[in-house]
Parts: sequence; C-alpha cells; structure tokens
Amino acid sequence: MADDIEIDLDDLERRMQGAMAALKTEFASLRTGRASASMLEPVMVEAYGQMTPINQVGTVNVPEPRMVTINVWDKSLVNKVEKAIRESGLGINPQTNGPIIMLPIPELNEERRRELTKVASHYAEHARVAVRNVRRDGMDKIKKAKADGMSEDDQKFWETAVQELTDKFVKLVDEALEHKQAEIMQV
Repeated sequence: MADDIEIDLDDLERRMQGAMAALKTEFASLRTGRASASMLEPVMVEAYGQMTPINQVGTVNVPEPRMVTINVWDKSLVNKVEKAIRESGLGINPQTNGPIIMLPIPELNEERRRELTKVASHYAEHARVAVRNVRRDGMDKIKKAKADGMSEDDQKFWETAVQELTDKFVKLVDEALEHKQAEIMQV
C-alpha cells in the first residue's frame, strides 16, 4: 500500500553522526599548543612488517601540559617510532631517553595558529559535505518513494524531516568548528 512507505530517518541520522565522529577525530589530531595523546593517533610506525599505530607499540602518556611521552615496549622499535614522529608533519622534535621518547610541545606562534584554524575549517567543510551527501541520499529515496506512489503530503513531510535533520547536523559541525578555532587561538 502506498501510504505505508517510510524513509529510515534513523539510518540517515546514524550516517550523519558518523560524519561528526570523523570530524571529532580529525579535530583531535590538530595540535592546539597543549599536549594530547590523541595527536599521535594518525602516526603509523612500521613494526614487524606492517604499519602499526603508535599506541600499539608503546604506552602514550601526557605527564605535563606541554609533554607527551611514549614508553616503547620493544627497544628495537625506538628508532622507527622516532622516525615516524619526525616524518609525520606534526612539527614535533622527539627526544629519546632509552625506551622512552619524549615529545616537548612547543608554543604555537600566531601564524601557525591561523594555519591550524584554516585546517580546522577544511575538516569542517568535509563534514558538512558528508552530511549533505547523506541528505541527498535521503531526498533521492523520497523521490523514488514518490514515484512508487507516496502521497505529496507524505513527500513534503519526509523532505521536511530530512532537511531538519541536516540543519541540525550542519549546526553541530559549525559549533564544533567554532569551539576548535577558539581553542586553537587561545594563548
């Protein structure tokens, strides 16, 4: 029956939440001048013949606001971990003390802060695009359902529901960006 056609808003919301989760992960990797173990998440080390996240070859700690330490479990990997950090583009110069690698986090200058806010904006735009792509998929399903006999009133109802969901997530992305930019610019 044509009146029983429904659009799965829960699926659309779950996919939009996935875009937000990806944005939060990308924001966590942005350096804000404060030490954070999550800033090392994107760094991969060649260990035992494959690329491995740093947190799987050692213990990552933040003993001070401007220091991250990595206690590498296998001493033969210390140089590889150090090299991976140097080549990661984080702008951090590791210092080795036996199996422990210390990462002093330098103060960010004004120019670097502005660059990081641009990177954050770029990440947020990717999240907005992902949310809009989910919206487009939802609208395409509504158009297909309309062709399959959905009433015009139901079509308007579902289009409004999908648009409200999209607006909610775009607003969340904007709020997350605003918060991250304020955090980056904070001296």
